[in-house]
Amino acid sequence: MIQSSHHHRPNRLLVTGANGFIGSRVLDRLAAECCEAVGAVRQGAMKHPGWTKWMHGPDLGPDADWEPLLTGTDVVIHTAARVHMMQEDSNTAGEAHRLVNTQGTLALARQAAAAGVRRFIFISTIKVMGEQSRRPFRAGDTPAPSDAYARSKLDAEQGLEAIGHESGMEWVIIRPPLVYGPGVGGNFATLVKWLARGIPLPLGAIDNRRSLVARDNLVDLIATCVDHPAAANRTFMVSDGEDLSTTALIRRLSEAMEIRPWLIPVPARALLRVGRLLGQGPLLERLCGDLQVDIEDTKSRLGWHPRIDVDTGLRQALMEPR
Repeated sequence: MIQSSHHHRPNRLLVTGANGFIGSRVLDRLAAECCEAVGAVRQGAMKHPGWTKWMHGPDLGPDADWEPLLTGTDVVIHTAARVHMMQEDSNTAGEAHRLVNTQGTLALARQAAAAGVRRFIFISTIKVMGEQSRRPFRAGDTPAPSDAYARSKLDAEQGLEAIGHESGMEWVIIRPPLVYGPGVGGNFATLVKWLARGIPLPLGAIDNRRSLVARDNLVDLIATCVDHPAAANRTFMVSDGEDLSTTALIRRLSEAMEIRPWLIPVPARALLRVGRLLGQGPLLERLCGDLQVDIEDTKSRLGWHPRIDVDTGLRQALMEPR
């Protein structure tokens, strides 16, 4: 495909999952910056009070009809997904992830191509590469997903590439690691709660390396990929550009909270043993293992650099979401 040598600003964008943690911020940024940005939210979902343009999209599945939202759209940014749930039955989870993350994404992509959408940006996950890295993951490495959520995202990536190849619609895939920012949930929110309560944590001796990405850095990369000619038909890794051990993350987070953490130096091996006995093996493996990404290709190809550093990102993450 011939790429234009200049940035082609889109007239109209569609952001799915527009009331989500990432989608809401993408919509705010692009609506303020460039063009008509339409947010699609699920039937019955609350709309963001600041939005001028939003629509109830169909529920994300294989039979969804996106045509009314796609007419006249240049770029789709697909952030909507069924996220990984910790305590669910793996068989039903696998089917639910496949329906939403794979079939739902590909139904949207096929309809986007048919409607003449120029570029489709898909927010995937670093989990398609695996749960742990021996060396920092690069975009060209062989994926090794280890759960139903990650497999559903990888299948969507591969299907999207095929649709792009057949139709000429450009695709961009972004694989973020843990995304944090104001209003973040999950393990990050739990950690903040524990630190605020002064709970002793046996995480004072973990010498691993993990990549994270502040939400504003991820959103900045997404905005760059909207019209950058070198982004077409590429997969990108993203992070803050500084990898931290779990122990260092807790120390830096505590500094941002202006408290002193109660860290007990328990060797990682002992932690893992106890974790497995208590049925918390996967969580402890994440806390003790390495998961690094290499963003050099993203930086050199797009001329992109993380906008904010880790400490700024952590301070922002402690603010109330607006």
